[in-house]
Amino acid sequence: MNPGRPHPGHAVRHDCLEPLGLTVTEAAKVLGVSRQALNNLVNGQAGISAEMAIRLSKAFGGAPETWLHLQMAHDLALARKREDAIRVRTITDVRNSRQPRLL
Repeated sequence: MNPGRPHPGHAVRHDCLEPLGLTVTEAAKVLGVSRQALNNLVNGQAGISAEMAIRLSKAFGGAPETWLHLQMAHDLALARKREDAIRVRTITDVRNSRQPRLL
């Protein structure tokens, strides 16, 4: 799937693990998370939480906000792909439906 923004796990794998020659198991130990948790992230099956953003920041640099921004951009790109299917009522519609109707 190519939503327009790559999954942030791609950046973790290609920008952090690979240049340092780290395996997922080694990096998971550095980050203080399970191998499965990091594996899910780098394979696009899990996102970057606020806590993971802090861990990534401490281990590999960059601000936690930068890591979270990668996740937010990816999530927003996915949502925009299905934007036409998202139906909402406008505030005006809601307010008008609460008004008493005159006969």
